[in-house]
Amino acid sequence: MKYSTTLHTIIAVASLLILSYVQFFLLYNTYELKNDHYFFAEKSTITKEYLAAIRNDKVFPGGGAILDKYLIGHMQQLEELYNHDRAAFSRLGQQVCDSAFRDLRKANNLDSLLLAIMKRNGLDRKIRYASTIESVEIAFQRDRYIPLYQQNGSYPFIDPQIQTKAGIRIGGTLENLEANTMAQNLMVSSSMDHTYRISFSLYIDTYNRKQTILGQMMPTFLLSLLSVGGVVLLYFVTFRNWIKQKKLSEMKSDFINSITHEFHTPLSAIIVANRTMQNETIITNRESLLPLTEVVKRQAERLKTLIGQTLEITTMNKLSLQLEKRPVHHLLDELLLDYRLNATESNVTLTLQKNATRDVVLLDPFWFTTIILNIFDNAVKYNARENKEIVVTTFSDRRALHIAIADNGIGMTKEMRKHIFDKFYRGMSETRSRVKGLGLGLFYVNKAINSHRWKIDIRSVEGEGSVFTISIPYQNKNTSYEG
Repeated sequence: MKYSTTLHTIIAVASLLILSYVQFFLLYNTYELKNDHYFFAEKSTITKEYLAAIRNDKVFPGGGAILDKYLIGHMQQLEELYNHDRAAFSRLGQQVCDSAFRDLRKANNLDSLLLAIMKRNGLDRKIRYASTIESVEIAFQRDRYIPLYQQNGSYPFIDPQIQTKAGIRIGGTLENLEANTMAQNLMVSSSMDHTYRISFSLYIDTYNRKQTILGQMMPTFLLSLLSVGGVVLLYFVTFRNWIKQKKLSEMKSDFINSITHEFHTPLSAIIVANRTMQNETIITNRESLLPLTEVVKRQAERLKTLIGQTLEITTMNKLSLQLEKRPVHHLLDELLLDYRLNATESNVTLTLQKNATRDVVLLDPFWFTTIILNIFDNAVKYNARENKEIVVTTFSDRRALHIAIADNGIGMTKEMRKHIFDKFYRGMSETRSRVKGLGLGLFYVNKAINSHRWKIDIRSVEGEGSVFTISIPYQNKNTSYEG
């Protein structure tokens, strides 16, 4: 189950990531599309009237006269330097451009022009703009242009504060000078001698471009989020139901395992007792026959109880205890007798030392028997010695009765003791790997101990043996138990 659940989770997470990536890609493309067409109608209106305002001008109304003053006014001087001293030509060309740019910035009237356009067309959105010049070229001969300034060039004699990646900033405060904010780019030239050519642009945008676009996309974004959330929720519900089905399947398997494990001991005892009673010597001896019939009776009652407890053994979530006041010494005498009779190995020695001065406690006889027999089974199975010994010792103090079950088996490491009560755990050793079993015995022991609210302590030395000590507190009549 662990592998399949992990693989299922990995596939689900990978699918969710792919779905999320596709959704993000679609949302991003939608954003870019809206960004490219944002403010399109208003921008078109502003651009149309801007072009009308500078039909016979450059950059802004009155800008052409300023450029003519500097470029046409220094045309002859620039031509002489170009023919005789290119370095001086470059320096003078930059200085002329710098002076022209400074005057253009001072005379910039685009603020009032754009405000008038907005009012005239009933546009109420607040806008920002930027006006830039990308290149300035002169021609001493018709159509043979020589650059004085070009965007992204190096010009030490032009004020660096007005130079940007988009060109020379003439006016405006807009920072995002990209293609999606460009309203118009123009190149103005004349096909004649001693003239110039200039390229300039107008950028327009609103103050809250991103917020407005995201607001427009909010329904799409919410729908996408809901769809992803719906997929996650559907996966969670499906996965939870799948886990429940897996648990139900496990419970069925546990049920079969539990029956095999728990029914084996009483059935074996009945079979052995029956076989012994068929012996002619035993049949004629009433005193020998009577204990055997008692064994059959007790084990048959245990089988009957087991059938009634099958559901609780399967789920093991809550035990219904039938508490009775019983003398533990008497119960242990019966258990050891039954176990000796059922033991298939003759080299098992069982010893009971009754040191407790007070042995009557509240317990469920069925589950008490389950606890002791499962500890016995483990003591015998995990014992590689030729002579196997189990010593049961009772002792008491003012608060509790204690039952210590010691064996001379293979013992346990610290790591094994941490997991010894885990379901299906059987440890990792050569001896344990040879022993047949399901790893359920001590799991049941721990469940029954916890249901009684008793305590169990384990002391073990690897290679020497283990001691399981069960502490049963003396209880008053008002004490309540829940499994």
